[in-house]
Amino acid sequence: MKESGNQKRRLKSALAVCLGAAAVTGGCGKASEGTKKDMKMLITISQMDTFRQTLADAAQQAAQQKGIMLEIMDAQGVVENQVDQIQKAAKDGYDAVLCGAIDVDTAVELKASAGDMPIVFVNSRPKEQNLEKDAYMYVGSDDFTAGEFQAQYVLDQLASKSEINVVLIKGPVAHSATAGRTKGVKKTFAASGKTINYVFEDNADWSADKAEKLFRIFLQTGRQADCVICNNDAMALGIVNACKNAGVDPGSLLILGVDATADGCAAIENGEMAFSVYQPGTGQGQAAVEAAAALVSGASTEELEGVSEDGKYVWVPFEKVDKNNVSNYKQ
Repeated sequence: MKESGNQKRRLKSALAVCLGAAAVTGGCGKASEGTKKDMKMLITISQMDTFRQTLADAAQQAAQQKGIMLEIMDAQGVVENQVDQIQKAAKDGYDAVLCGAIDVDTAVELKASAGDMPIVFVNSRPKEQNLEKDAYMYVGSDDFTAGEFQAQYVLDQLASKSEINVVLIKGPVAHSATAGRTKGVKKTFAASGKTINYVFEDNADWSADKAEKLFRIFLQTGRQADCVICNNDAMALGIVNACKNAGVDPGSLLILGVDATADGCAAIENGEMAFSVYQPGTGQGQAAVEAAAALVSGASTEELEGVSEDGKYVWVPFEKVDKNNVSNYKQ
C-alpha cells in the first residue's frame, strides 16, 4: 500500500542503544547490570491476517534498522498460546514484548507472564488501569474516530433522508476495536437528530466468510438497508460477495469498512465499497518498536510522536478513504 503522509513520518525518540556504555536501564525502569549490547523483543500477534501482517512486517523492519532482534509469533486466537509465548520470552531473557492482545481482559495475566519486561500493547487496547507510564504502554489508532468517520460519511451521503436503515457488522466481542468503532458509529448517529434504525447487527469476528453468511441471512428477511457499516474491510468485502451471490448490486447501498486494505481499496475504486478508514499498520508497527526500545533503554517516552500527556498511549491517526483519494492508498 502506498505510504501516506502519516506513514512516512518518522517517530521521534530519545532512544540510544548503548553498545559500549557502562550501563543502561532495563525493563520497567529497573537498572540492569553491565552493558546491554543487543535488544531482543517478541511481538505476539493475536491472530495473523492481512492488516496484522502489515503491522508485524513494519515492526520487524523498524527493529532491524535499530539492530534489535524481533521475533514474530502468532497466538492463533488462543489466549493460552499468547501467555506461553510471553512466559517463554521472559524465561529466555528477552527485553520487551509487543502484544496484540487476543482478549484485553487478560492484560493482568499477560503482564504477570512478562515479569520485569515492559509491554507495549498494540492495536488491541487494554483498560486504562492496566497501563502505566514507562512500563505498560498502548500504541494504536483511536477506534472511536474510525466509527465516527464511517457514520459521518453515511450522514453526508444520505443528508436528504430523515430516517436511515443501518446494518452493523462487528468484530470480535472481546476486541477493543470492536467496542471503540461501534461506539463511534452509534454516538455519531445519535447526535445527528435523524431516526436511525439498526435493522441488523451481529458479530462476524473480522471474517469475510462470517460476514457473508450473516448478510445472506439478512437479505432473506426482505428488510431494506441504506448502508452496511463493518468494523473492518474483510467483513465489508464479505458483504460485497453476499450481494453479488444474491444478484444485488453492491453499489446500490453504502458498504463501509476500516483498514483500507489493498482489496478494500480495489473495491472502493470499482464502486463495490463506498468508504474505508485507513488504519496505519505500518505506523503502528514502527511506533510500537520505538516505544518498546525507549522503555528498555530508559529513554524518555515523552519525546515519542503522538504520545499522550499521561505517557500511557501513542496515537497513530486514522485517515478517511473514498473514491476521491483511494489512489493514494493502493499498493
